[in-house]
Amino acid sequence: MFKKLLSALLFITIICCGCGKKEPVLQSDLSKIKERDQLIVGVKIDTPPFGYLDKQGKNIGFDVDLAKLITRELLGDENKLILVPVNPANRIMKLSADEVDMVIATMSITPNRQMIVNFSAPYHTAGQAILVKSTSKITSIAELSDKKIIIVFGSTVEKNLRSNYPNAQIIGYKTYPEAVNALKSGVADAMIADDTILLGFSMNDKSLKILPKRYSREPYAVAVRKTDESESLLDFIDDELKKAYNNGEMKKLKEKWHIN
Repeated sequence: MFKKLLSALLFITIICCGCGKKEPVLQSDLSKIKERDQLIVGVKIDTPPFGYLDKQGKNIGFDVDLAKLITRELLGDENKLILVPVNPANRIMKLSADEVDMVIATMSITPNRQMIVNFSAPYHTAGQAILVKSTSKITSIAELSDKKIIIVFGSTVEKNLRSNYPNAQIIGYKTYPEAVNALKSGVADAMIADDTILLGFSMNDKSLKILPKRYSREPYAVAVRKTDESESLLDFIDDELKKAYNNGEMKKLKEKWHIN
């Protein structure tokens, strides 16, 4: 009798221990967003024509409109979109810290970044270009090997320059407006950044010019967290990007913001 009782207790203990080890089912990011009924997106506020503030302080730009498109398709109302300012130095940190659901902020796909976040299919391809004063005699990147070059911290430009032009004097700034103003004031000989970003600053400023050659291909994509819980959200984004290309909505957005 005692042996039977002992065996029964042992069996119950094993069953209970097994139950205690059961892993909780984690909620997907997509279902969390739907349950919250709001989409939180990291965008830039200093990078025309992709993400910046108008004279009234309102977020506008191509990336902002893309965020609105995704919100409409996901939640049925673009007014359910919450925009959070990000910059190249903090956008991955804000995403990883769960402060935003995704980042749409002229973010290029790179192998290093792919180790930290997951990317959607590209929605635009830019190229790194050189911005100089309109009176500058500089005509190519080869002439910058021993010159002062302005970059924005956290962008892909810094790594490329340090690898290919180790003698160049790199001066970094946190934001694009700061960088452009430094160039105009004579702090450096040139600034290197993505062509579409530089175009936004040079279009209405005759004191600046962009040199014609492009030195890289920078595919912009939407970034989400690199977790299993983000997979369904990433699939949704890719489906919406594909739909936007097929129905012409992406073309209309690029025409609206003069993006080639």
